[in-house]
Amino acid sequence: MPSRRKGPRLLYTGIRVRDIARSLRFYRSLGFRERFRGKMEHGGIFVQLVYPGQAHRLELNYYPRSNPYYEPFRVGTELDHVGFYAPDLEAWLRFLRRRHIPLALDFTEGTQRVVYVRDPDNVWLEFFGTVRRRPGHRRRAPTRIAAPPRKRRSRT
Repeated sequence: MPSRRKGPRLLYTGIRVRDIARSLRFYRSLGFRERFRGKMEHGGIFVQLVYPGQAHRLELNYYPRSNPYYEPFRVGTELDHVGFYAPDLEAWLRFLRRRHIPLALDFTEGTQRVVYVRDPDNVWLEFFGTVRRRPGHRRRAPTRIAAPPRKRRSRT
């Protein structure tokens, strides 16, 4: 097992939202502050929020109807995924392989490699870390290993 210092660190929880502006107004009224936002390569939008004094982040994820990870809302589909930063992602992947935990999605976006696994109840867990590129290394396109998650993008 990777040491505690090298294992993944719970960083944020992603939830799907129907209306990003409405959700931002609500979470701001509770005291959350925007840390950063971005557009995912596939067209989704994410906004990471923090509550003052807390390390854990809340990520709001919006997928327009044209997005490949869009799906109609049903009760129970609001949790998008739980995100973990792995400072040594390669060591963590070796750990997952030894445990016979299959990857559901694996891709590189910018300077981040992102992999997903699913728990027994189909909850997506994201593990991401910095890519250690070799000279001449080409960007990897997403490799779907199982059914796709509702979204994708990455950051630290």
